[in-house]
Amino acid sequence: MVFRILAFLILILSILFMPFWLSLILGLAGMAYFSFFWESVVLFLLSDLLYGTQEIKFYNIYFVSFIISAIVLILIELLKKKIRVSK
Repeated sequence: MVFRILAFLILILSILFMPFWLSLILGLAGMAYFSFFWESVVLFLLSDLLYGTQEIKFYNIYFVSFIISAIVLILIELLKKKIRVSK
């Protein structure tokens, strides 16, 4: 539990003070490591609220990283269930 809170704090600091690509890597790593890491989806929503602009190629929506991170989280969780090996 402490490690998850520490990962959340590191991710929020990376969203606020570091480049987006680093936050993206940390968010994906948290989604892969933790079970249902919804904190990353919420923090990408915060990132879109702070730094988001309209994307012409995504039908003028502001919340591109939020939507993509929610889809990726669902896909990762589905893949985790599929690749678990039962003994």
